[in-house]
Amino acid sequence: MGKKGGADLQNKIRELRARHRLTQAELALQVSVSRQTIIAIESGKYNPSVVLAFNIADALGEPIDQVFWLKSTEKEA
Repeated sequence: MGKKGGADLQNKIRELRARHRLTQAELALQVSVSRQTIIAIESGKYNPSVVLAFNIADALGEPIDQVFWLKSTEKEA
């Protein structure tokens, strides 16, 4: 993440969890990972697998592109 010419995976899990009144622990339980994994994903320190990303989106009742997206880090000339 954060490499020149690459892209950073962004997410709005925290916002969506709040909307659904889910704790990190509750979401983690629903998608079969640890609370620490949810914390790391929310903070951008860990990119989930594609399967986990789809499971998180499903647990939040949202299409995956409403939960995760790529933010380009390329510098314009």
